[in-house]
Amino acid sequence: MKRFLSVFIMLLIPMVGYSANYVEGEHYTKVSEQASNKAEVREYFSFYCPHCMKFEPFMDEIKKSLPEGTALELNHVDFLRAASPKIQQMLSKAVVVAQQLGMEKKLTGALFNYIQVQRAIITSEKDIRNIFVLNGADGDKFDKLMTSFTVNSKAKLMKKNQDFFAQKGA
Repeated sequence: MKRFLSVFIMLLIPMVGYSANYVEGEHYTKVSEQASNKAEVREYFSFYCPHCMKFEPFMDEIKKSLPEGTALELNHVDFLRAASPKIQQMLSKAVVVAQQLGMEKKLTGALFNYIQVQRAIITSEKDIRNIFVLNGADGDKFDKLMTSFTVNSKAKLMKKNQDFFAQKGA
């Protein structure tokens, strides 16, 4: 009976989070130091963070509930010690490539799965390319996008956003 009750309670915990009413200042902080030109919610995450992976279904719900015209922007961070900053910066570029290919959800899910579930190690851009190709992305498009000005610029902007808020202590 104890086991049944424990399983039942564990199944209820996620539902409590979905039904919560979040209050500014108590549950989250509205960052006002750097205003954007458009309405957006920015998710800071890392593929090396197991909590970030578990948070993804919740972020899907948030994305659905955003007011029309409000974008959910992904911002991969590169300060976790699980991999070198170089590999983590490649993963930031991979997020942008996934967006450019129109396969953001599928490919970011595949990267989370590779790192968090399979416990595999990314050692090069070739590993990321293989993950993308195995999940339906065009390898030639991947190669072109990873070296494109647009992808590199967006990845640098992710780093700039990360560093800005790290300095602010936000």
